[in-house]
Amino acid sequence: MAIGVHGSCHCGKVQIDVPDAPQWVAECNCSLCRRLAWRVAYFPPSEVSISGETTAYIWGDQMISIHHCPVCGCGTHWQSLGEDFGRVGINARLLDGFEECAVEVRKFDNAG
Repeated sequence: MAIGVHGSCHCGKVQIDVPDAPQWVAECNCSLCRRLAWRVAYFPPSEVSISGETTAYIWGDQMISIHHCPVCGCGTHWQSLGEDFGRVGINARLLDGFEECAVEVRKFDNAG
């Protein structure tokens, strides 16, 4: 796996590496994402390296687990719990050099 962009939670206990900077990110309006204010970048699981311990939060339809650092609380990523969606969602705001104004923000309507 080629690592091009690094990131971490606030305290540095969780490290994230992805192959490149996202070209676009998602803004979801579900009840959880609105509260977390994530900007999610998607990558194939084989292209993502996450090291360090995270705590998972599972809710609703229990199809994904939402992970955060147990020390500083930063939301790090989500991953599938069963069905393979072919992607993992990374909190792009944790990636070094991420500039929200430089990428397209796609609005996802998942509140319904």
